[in-house]
Amino acid sequence: MLMKKLKCTIFAAFVLAAAGCNQTNGVGGQAGDASPETIKVNAQFANELSFDDLQDFEEAKRGFIARPEGQILAANGAVLIDFDAFKFNAGQAPETVNPSLWRHAILNAQIGLFKVTEGVYQLRGFDIANITLIEGKTGWIVVDALTARESAAAAMAFARKHLGNKPVTAIVFTHSHVDHFGGALGVASAQEVAQRNIPVIASEGFMEEATSENILVGTAMGRRSMYQFGKNLDRSAKGLVDTGLGKSMAYGSVGILAPTQLIKQPTQALTLDGVRFIFHNVPGAEAPAEMTFSLPDKKLYGGAENLSQTMHNLLPVRGAKVRDALRWSTYMQEALDQMADAEIYVGQHNWPIWGKARITEFITQHRDVYKYTHDQTVRLANAGFTPREIADRVKLPQSLSRYPGSRGYYGDLRHNVKAVYQFYLGAYDGNPANLNPLPPQESAQKYLQLMGGVDKAVAAAQVAYDKGDYRWAAELLNHAVFGAPDHKAAKALLARTYDQMGYMSEAATWRNSYLTAAAELRGGAPTRGVDSSMLVDMLTQTPLERFFEAMAASLDGPAAEGKNLKINLVFSDKKASYVLWIENAVLHFKKSAPAPDANATLTLTQPLFVKMMTGTAGINDTLLSDEFKIGGSKIDLVRFLSLIDKAPGNFAIVTR
Repeated sequence: MLMKKLKCTIFAAFVLAAAGCNQTNGVGGQAGDASPETIKVNAQFANELSFDDLQDFEEAKRGFIARPEGQILAANGAVLIDFDAFKFNAGQAPETVNPSLWRHAILNAQIGLFKVTEGVYQLRGFDIANITLIEGKTGWIVVDALTARESAAAAMAFARKHLGNKPVTAIVFTHSHVDHFGGALGVASAQEVAQRNIPVIASEGFMEEATSENILVGTAMGRRSMYQFGKNLDRSAKGLVDTGLGKSMAYGSVGILAPTQLIKQPTQALTLDGVRFIFHNVPGAEAPAEMTFSLPDKKLYGGAENLSQTMHNLLPVRGAKVRDALRWSTYMQEALDQMADAEIYVGQHNWPIWGKARITEFITQHRDVYKYTHDQTVRLANAGFTPREIADRVKLPQSLSRYPGSRGYYGDLRHNVKAVYQFYLGAYDGNPANLNPLPPQESAQKYLQLMGGVDKAVAAAQVAYDKGDYRWAAELLNHAVFGAPDHKAAKALLARTYDQMGYMSEAATWRNSYLTAAAELRGGAPTRGVDSSMLVDMLTQTPLERFFEAMAASLDGPAAEGKNLKINLVFSDKKASYVLWIENAVLHFKKSAPAPDANATLTLTQPLFVKMMTGTAGINDTLLSDEFKIGGSKIDLVRFLSLIDKAPGNFAIVTR
């Protein structure tokens, strides 16, 4: 009985993904209507923009073959993609949606299977990204694999239904973001790749970048992605209408396939199943590892995600490493040369473009948007302006701002300006008052005290709200909610304020963030974060070192102070062992033979280790498994593992 109790305790201590918690106390209610001020602002927005050219709509529908119906479901029955959810994207913009975003949402709502040119097809709307299918001599060359096994499998089945049941003969991953490789196992299994020698092509550094980001800060990014992509919003004119890059993301089972061949040269030619590719390495802009490609025999240029039908993020609101705007602009200049005589452009998001002149204009606009953003931010930073000041000062010239294909539907100029500043100078703006500011709760309480209490702050915010001064109302109410967390009137008014800010936003990512914040003010934070169990297929291909880095970054430093513990982890299936030890409240690791002075030794297999890390292993998987053995002090092993924080990934963002 003691042994069973100890093993259960060890199991609980090892699991990094918690099962969630109860919802916080919200204020209830539904999203409000557009206020008179919001209606006025959106009407002005529509009047100032001229989108009379309908070429985008023709190209978004061009080559249409068939549209999917129904839903894509997870194994547990959860709806991952609903093909009918966005049928409301039609007609005139409702009062609750920015008219420019509404136009973009209608374009992204053209989903299904499309013929781009002879032997090239795209599947759009099965996930946030596209699958590009290229017909080879004997089968399909698949460019990118969506986010989830379920969405990729559904897309491939739909393609085969309409195009014929051909095998996959090559897979290309354009870059290291999960929405482009996560569905790999829905395209082909690792066994099939090995048995049939299917080439899997990616750029140098792909595996390292694809796995590291999702392990180290995946919990925080996953939670924040729920805001960026509007994961829990209703699909409606008062909720999710688009994500900028596509309609919605499939939060399903994520996997990966290791590349069999890496593109290492700046430009590298390769023939796949009889089709001639020219790959171009473009790392360190949109993704740390990325490549574009040309199909010279088809006069087609593929821009991966360096080029989409929207201004992109230099720093996603979900969080990521800051991207290099100057390098991105440089790649766009190179793309103008690489496209050569291309007459067709395809991206791994949104819809294609036909005609060399239109493609040249498209690339040129993107080149200059990123260059202008970079140069003007640097100019103003050198003049002493701070990020928030620069964000309000930089406006694109009309020659750039009036071009629909590079407007801020996914990225946003104001946020990108701050990213450029951070890239060079960091988040600190140089003002010593911001070197060591108070935590938000303490600061809020002091502001409320100065204003004469929370009721006066809410009253002042109501005046601002009634005037349509939503930025100021949100700033006041944020203090009110953080300083007086139980004040329902403050939460209710802040939710209404965020409604209006969302309804005005041209950037889908900003709209989704505002409206998700409003929903959580009304109903509380979610009971669960993004389910880490969906990552199991990918994590089994992840180097063990990435897990140990994540464990080290999860060590409770204050609790570990003064504790010197050492354990051996022996992976029986890998014939490898690691020593982990705590010293100076820091967790270190090294690949080594088991240390004879270790407090305990845990022997297990990598698949079981991954299941335990993601919380998908049951107690019986350990208690009754020959894969799981403990040597040495079981008490010390529990003490060691209990110092690793188990972050649930559903932390509050707009409340505390």
